Amino acid sequence: MSADLSHVDTWLFDLDNTLYPLESEFMGLIEAKMTDFVARETGLPRDEARALQHSYFQEHGTTLAGLMANHGIEPQAFLDEVHDVSMDRLVPDEALRAAIARLPGRRLIFTNGSLGHAERVLTHLNLRDLFTEVFAIETADYLPKPALATFDKICKLHAIDPPMTTFFEDSEKNLVPAARLGMTTILVGPHAAASTSEHVHFRTNDLPGFLNSARLQGSPQ
Repeated sequence: MSADLSHVDTWLFDLDNTLYPLESEFMGLIEAKMTDFVARETGLPRDEARALQHSYFQEHGTTLAGLMANHGIEPQAFLDEVHDVSMDRLVPDEALRAAIARLPGRRLIFTNGSLGHAERVLTHLNLRDLFTEVFAIETADYLPKPALATFDKICKLHAIDPPMTTFFEDSEKNLVPAARLGMTTILVGPHAAASTSEHVHFRTNDLPGFLNSARLQGSPQ
């Protein structure tokens, strides 16, 4: 059954593993550079650095937040280094572009990645012109999703009315505050179907198909 999104006038999209497939393994390139960074900064062997990296991600929301809290890392140097990867694994999806383009109202990116990373990825995917704003980790003062304060900040900055907003994410935990604020939540990716979270309203591994089948403002009833 198609999703009824006829109440939505603001569309929030996560970036990584949401607007391109997890199967591209693009994030693996970034995660490997994060491991290198952690190993260099801490002096740990690479396997221990990777374990610490994942620990920080789980505890703080991002590896960067953990490094800032525990090692005083300067964030921009980290962001510039780890996002300096090849775009070759990312392929523009014209079906996704067309599906996003038909959405009525505002479309924004809400990512824990950097502004520069978001600009590069969106441009490479031929999606940049479809989004009016990018709310990235710098905009959030380096406090990542799922922090409620960061959701509050994007809502205030862009005058977002949560009950009229939908949020597309590949991370179940990042949808929890969105649902609690009253947003409609959509979990995206190959593991979405297995989710049983009460904070996930819809699940899909076919984002273009989901968007094309959804009932939107102005759609026939």
